[in-house]
Amino acid sequence: MILYNITFTVSIEIEEDFVQWMKETHIPEIFATGLFLEHKFFRLLNSPDDNVTNFSVQFYAENTQKLIEYEGRFAHALRYETQARYGEKALAFRTLLETI
Repeated sequence: MILYNITFTVSIEIEEDFVQWMKETHIPEIFATGLFLEHKFFRLLNSPDDNVTNFSVQFYAENTQKLIEYEGRFAHALRYETQARYGEKALAFRTLLETI
């Protein structure tokens, strides 16, 4: 099992809109690719900065081939949507983890 984790640093001024958009639009769009088995959405509780909130969205894929397909077919357009909507107010970094 491969975990595709996206961590967002979100300005508090857009936090409410960001959470709603993630839950109603962005996460469902990623999951609708059919390449992930499960997903989870978290708010980090120990943010070191009072002006931002950190979120983690985790998508579980059966294998790395599913991740390669996601990256090749869908990732660019979906990342662009987030960037176009929020710009510098929602910054993301991605990590891949393997179940041991």
